[in-house]
This record gives sequence, structure tokens and C-alpha cells, in this order.
Amino acid sequence: MTKPPLPTRLSGPAESPGFLLWKISNAWQRRQRAALQPYELTHSQFVLLATATWFATSETLTQARLAQLCGVDPMTTSQVLRALEAAQLIQRVDHPEDPRAKAISVTKAGRDLARKAVVAVEEADAAFFAPLGSDTKRLVAMFQALIEGNERTEADSK
Repeated sequence: MTKPPLPTRLSGPAESPGFLLWKISNAWQRRQRAALQPYELTHSQFVLLATATWFATSETLTQARLAQLCGVDPMTTSQVLRALEAAQLIQRVDHPEDPRAKAISVTKAGRDLARKAVVAVEEADAAFFAPLGSDTKRLVAMFQALIEGNERTEADSK
């Protein structure tokens, strides 16, 4: 009897949810990059710009809050915001309540670009997830459960 090549309880990668998620994520990211290329946005730039556009109508956004809403680490958020600011899609202005903080404000050009890009992103999502048909809603619910469960685990470990 030969020794298996890896100490795993699985018969192969096709049984690994993590490996499958990695493969699917890479395929989805390629689709998103292609959808966003005409807008000269990376996916990270799109996520932060769209989130800022969405939430700026209901709250004063700081860099820390935007990072939290997007689930992006603060250093990456800072780097992406610098690029968006250089492209004149966002601006950092004095925070109305906290003199130490800057508020993130989306410019008219940023809002216009976010409105166009979100259509392309949603079309790419629809095409990517089309093989699931009506199970897409179930997948979204499972993703939400994973996010909530892992946020609770992270909070408990702090």
C-alpha cells in the first residue's frame, strides 16, 4: 500500500470547499477585471468608490469606517483612496465633528463613474452566477451566514 501524497482526509481537491472557493474566486475576479477595465478601475477601487457613493448619503464616512464597511484592511483602503483621490473621484475634507479625521466625499465624476461601473459589475455577476439559476439567492444567504459566523469568531478571539 502506497502512502498518500498529502496527509488529507479528502480524496482530492474537488472535495475541498476552500480550494473550490479559491478557484471560483479567481474566475470571478477575472470576470470583474474585464468588466471594470473600460472604466479604468481595479476591483478594489470600484468596491471602495461604490461603497462610499452608497453610504455617503446616510453618514459621514471616514477612512476607517469605509474600510470596515468594505471588509478591507485599513492600509489597503488608504492606498486605494489615494489612487481614487489622484483620479479626482473622491476627496478628503475636514470631518464636521472630529478635527483629527478626514471625511471621504465622492466627487461628481466619482458618482458618475460608480453609476456606470455598477451596471457592468452587476451584469458580470449575473453572467457568472447564471449557471446557478434560482439557487443564486441561496448562495447569497450562505455567503452571508459565512460572513456573520466568521465576524463573530473574529470578535470572540479579540
